[in-house]
Amino acid sequence: MRKLIVSVTTVCALLAPIAASAAGTPSVSAVAASLCKQEQKTMGTTNFNAAYGTNADKSNAYGKCVSKNASTAQQDVNNAAKSCKAEQADPNFATNHGGKTFDQFYGATQGPNAGANAYGKCVSAKVKSAAALQASKAGSAARSCRADLKADKAAFATAWGTGTNAFGKCVSSKSKSK
Repeated sequence: MRKLIVSVTTVCALLAPIAASAAGTPSVSAVAASLCKQEQKTMGTTNFNAAYGTNADKSNAYGKCVSKNASTAQQDVNNAAKSCKAEQADPNFATNHGGKTFDQFYGATQGPNAGANAYGKCVSAKVKSAAALQASKAGSAARSCRADLKADKAAFATAWGTGTNAFGKCVSSKSKSK
């Protein structure tokens, strides 16, 4: 448990300057943690622990997941930020979004802050969408790997090895190919 806390804290400390530079966007560590929570829910705890855990009882799975997904989370934030800037600059945005401006479409809907923080909300929505897609891919890959393992342990071992990370290799490979 201590290693998990140290791992997560280290990742967060390393990514804090990156997240701070993208004002109005979600932090990378929060995105990576959210992705891992979604993956854990989609894959199920057993498959999640088997895919990411590296110690004997697989108790470090969550921390390993956050560390592994930090670069993907950074890419998601960067891509979402670029996409939102393009939408914000699009002169035809209102035409394609029911007559609403960028601020009206993404920003606060009521009160004195109507339209406020539209850019940050746009980025956040796009990052959540990307994370949900990745979690779905990982869940599907984990189910496929679990089925492969149950069907033929020898073939699974030949393809992915017999080490503690064999299941994780399978999930990683299959989720990337989808």
